[in-house]
Amino acid sequence: MAEYKLKTPLEEKDLEKLKIGDQILLSGIIYTARDAAHKKVVDLIEKNEPLPFDMKGAVIYYVGPAPAKPGYAIGSAGPTTSYRMDPYAPILMNHGLKGMIGKGPRSQSVIDSMVKNKAVYLAAVGGAAALIAKSIKKAEIIAYEDLKSEAIRRLEVEDFPCVVANDIYGNDLYKEGTAKYKEE
Repeated sequence: MAEYKLKTPLEEKDLEKLKIGDQILLSGIIYTARDAAHKKVVDLIEKNEPLPFDMKGAVIYYVGPAPAKPGYAIGSAGPTTSYRMDPYAPILMNHGLKGMIGKGPRSQSVIDSMVKNKAVYLAAVGGAAALIAKSIKKAEIIAYEDLKSEAIRRLEVEDFPCVVANDIYGNDLYKEGTAKYKEE
């Protein structure tokens, strides 16, 4: 397992070196979105209407952050379970999305789409919401304010810690890690 520092937007050359289990410190701009926001974005794609952010090389973090305390950019910001976004993720990857951050395994159709689109899925550590929030330097709602904590936010992050759970080659840390554990 290697350690890498990556900047957004992500490029294929950055993702080609990554393998499952690699530790990543991500810096730059990432976007928050959960299932309700994903549905709205996919509806825009289907209607060929402008999107709330440029999808090319983008990273979406599956989070519904808590309100910020005074002096902080954001409140606790731990990952949410990713499978709820599985119906939408392939469509977004087809439009340029290169990274997703969440927790838990992804469906085979999402993994297949990651291979096709050379995208990655990064796992953030659940239970570390306050620690993760410290790597978020700036947060602003850019779409769907009516969704409250599920609104799309533009986050400026510095050394956001995560682990490669699915690489562009179809490898799956959840499956391979479990199989390795059973062998021992």
